[in-house]
Amino acid sequence: MSYDYLVVGAGLFGSTFAYEAAKRGKRVKVIDKRKHIAGNIYTEKVDGINVHKYGAHIFHTNDKKIWDYVNQFVEFNRYTNSPVANYKGEIYNLPFNMNTFNKLWGVVTPAEAKQKIEQQKAAVNVENPKNLEEQAISLIGTDIYEKLIKGYTEKQWGRKATDLPNFIIKRLPVRFTYDNNYFNDKYQGIPVGGYTQIVEKMLDNELIDVELEKDFFENKNEYLKSFPKIVYTGMIDQFFNYQFGTLEYRSLSFENIKLNEENYQGNAVVNYTDAETPYTRIIEHKHFEFGTQPTTIITKEYPKKWFEGDEPYYPMNDKKNNEMFSKYHQLAKESPNVIFGGRLGLYKYYDMHQVIGAALTVVNQEFQ
Repeated sequence: MSYDYLVVGAGLFGSTFAYEAAKRGKRVKVIDKRKHIAGNIYTEKVDGINVHKYGAHIFHTNDKKIWDYVNQFVEFNRYTNSPVANYKGEIYNLPFNMNTFNKLWGVVTPAEAKQKIEQQKAAVNVENPKNLEEQAISLIGTDIYEKLIKGYTEKQWGRKATDLPNFIIKRLPVRFTYDNNYFNDKYQGIPVGGYTQIVEKMLDNELIDVELEKDFFENKNEYLKSFPKIVYTGMIDQFFNYQFGTLEYRSLSFENIKLNEENYQGNAVVNYTDAETPYTRIIEHKHFEFGTQPTTIITKEYPKKWFEGDEPYYPMNDKKNNEMFSKYHQLAKESPNVIFGGRLGLYKYYDMHQVIGAALTVVNQEFQ
């Protein structure tokens, strides 16, 4: 069989490219080492509940073109992301807003909240933040940092906040309104029936062949010889045999629990911001789609150190790793028959709308 493209990875980037290439009459082979398509946005129906197998995914964007694009594959509900934080049994709204400030300090007006934050910032007086802790306190003060940022962040990254670079928190979402909507984006929702169907429809074309449980690296040389062009969405350092070293990631493990009760926590996402709780959040999947099932499924999310063979979720974009990536990125530029994309190919954490946008940019460059 003659193909125009091999797409390595049946996630959102690779599937968007495959869909657009097939629309243009190109024949595409898609391979993925997992047992399923859709990458990390894969949802699996369990007891009538669409379970987000790799963590919570909420689609949001300000780009109407991207919103219209994804809506051709699926209908979205009106879900609004309004996570809450649990700090040792105390419940706070996220992002930081007037509900948060009222619970913390008893303030009622935006002026009172601003005054309290400025007082705490002035008491510390950090002029040139050298690390994440100093950066966060310089933006929001000590109370919010200690209760809602410090423990969660240190669990997430596996390092003390004083050992993390300040640029990780360039800004913090602070709102002096009683609005619990986490995102400011105009368009937001969850696909009715889960995310997997988006990729199913993208790949449902007679010009696209899909093979699962296929590891690109088991036949890398053969693939490179057999296909005129490859779209690669795996780890860029692995593609180049780690010749400059191994890029660092944070990984995750998930504990799924089925409960014989209708409603466990009353919200889709609850963050656990104290240092003692080993997981960062609990997801209750049915609330993404306003489910009324008699049972529920929750997932506890545990950050962990990444080792080779683990799923890499979050790139460690500190100075050392970014400098290493720039060397790999230069090699990628010198590989004209390989297109690198996605969060692993570009060593960057992308939201879903950004993945689609990046894929469509590559499509326009490839087929202009």
